Amino acid sequence: MKIYKTSHGAVIEHNEKMYVKKIGDWDVFLNREHLFQALESDLGSFDDFKGTIGDADIEKPMGNQEVWASGVTYMRSKTARMEESKKAGGGTFYDRVYDADRPELFFKATPQRTVGQGGTVRIRKDSGWDVPEPELTLLISSKGSIEGYTIGNDMSSRSIEGENPLYLPQAKTYDGCAALGPCIYVPGEPISPDTTIELEIIRGGDQVFNDKIQINQMKRKHTDLVAYLFRECHFPNGCFLMTGTGIIPPDEFTLKPGDEIRISIDHIGTLVNFVG
Repeated sequence: MKIYKTSHGAVIEHNEKMYVKKIGDWDVFLNREHLFQALESDLGSFDDFKGTIGDADIEKPMGNQEVWASGVTYMRSKTARMEESKKAGGGTFYDRVYDADRPELFFKATPQRTVGQGGTVRIRKDSGWDVPEPELTLLISSKGSIEGYTIGNDMSSRSIEGENPLYLPQAKTYDGCAALGPCIYVPGEPISPDTTIELEIIRGGDQVFNDKIQINQMKRKHTDLVAYLFRECHFPNGCFLMTGTGIIPPDEFTLKPGDEIRISIDHIGTLVNFVG
């Protein structure tokens, strides 16, 4: 089952049919335990959606939820972060995090700093080395249960985070620093570990980067990341948690204004954003 937030309301795709209903409070609508079963019950009050999802204006699939992120959950992320921080003396920090019990978790974005499908993500003017980080993103209820999945784009200023590990918040959190979408995938059971994430970057009509990875390459379990996040944090509307990236372009690559970023994840779809 998929939930799209659109100008028509909530559009739900289920068993090859589309349904639509105006939603008064998206926080209440999304923040429910056993969301799959709740949505199945909801469908009796929905109307049939006449058309395709391409006919609707797709918005970012969130209400007032915070967006958090996880770091160094894949080996590729560990080696990249070690290399970029080596000159600053922080090369071993990420090696230790990768092997530690406690994960790296950090605040990523407010809803106002997050864009949706077709939106413009930004690269900082004071950074010269910038990349997108494609991430499977969890929708978590206020009770700490994983209720759905979406695609996240964790925009990152590698020149800033590599200068000093203490600059990570500036490298990660700024206007237009994150994207979510195009929908929330709500399955009846946890997403398959064989799920593939793919990143494609288009520049001037040409593909300048492409790579993919399966989420079974993650070292940490989704439930473990959520457990640490909820140890001392309360989320009255639920939250989103990006689970880290295993795809990072080579060191000589940096994003440029006008680039098109396409992140695809099995079962969910493709999140498309443009760099401004």
